Amino acid sequence: MSMFTRYTPAARAAVVRAGLLSLAAGRHVLDEDAVLVALAETRPFDRPLAAFEVSVAAVHAAVLPGGAADAALLATLGIDLAEVRRRMPRPVDDPARWELRRSRSRPLRVTLRGPAAALRLTARARKVVEVARHRPGPDGRVTGEALLRGLLADGSNRSVRVLAGLGVPLRPLAAELDCLRHAA
Repeated sequence: MSMFTRYTPAARAAVVRAGLLSLAAGRHVLDEDAVLVALAETRPFDRPLAAFEVSVAAVHAAVLPGGAADAALLATLGIDLAEVRRRMPRPVDDPARWELRRSRSRPLRVTLRGPAAALRLTARARKVVEVARHRPGPDGRVTGEALLRGLLADGSNRSVRVLAGLGVPLRPLAAELDCLRHAA
């Protein structure tokens, strides 16, 4: 069974977006940095977070800098990526076509699998989804707020340093997330 069954549609879409960002950056794993960019882009929160005022462009530049886009690389081979995506039966970014699964034989291996690829979550990204799963929203489902809380749970990860470097007040953000979790 997919771990996504306990996710809100917005949180599920954010994780799928993180996977697509990793693929676009040429990565073969899903790490916590891509989760941060996806949270900044999609804002899968029930309410705006006052302490999470951060520019998507600044987060993207700090986390997934440079590199040629897939479309440009494929164009050098004469492949129009937009046309390939248009011809697909359903969009690659459709969250319903993706699943988040834990390996039965290797319980520490979690994989985001969809029509575009299968991405193994790094240990830090796995921690994000584990903390989110164990500290869900008021209705017991994993929310965007829970994913952000999972990201903040490990103060030693690069994404937390990126947020601090961009001026995000981490303690007030954590307090705001805790207040939202307990409000129902």
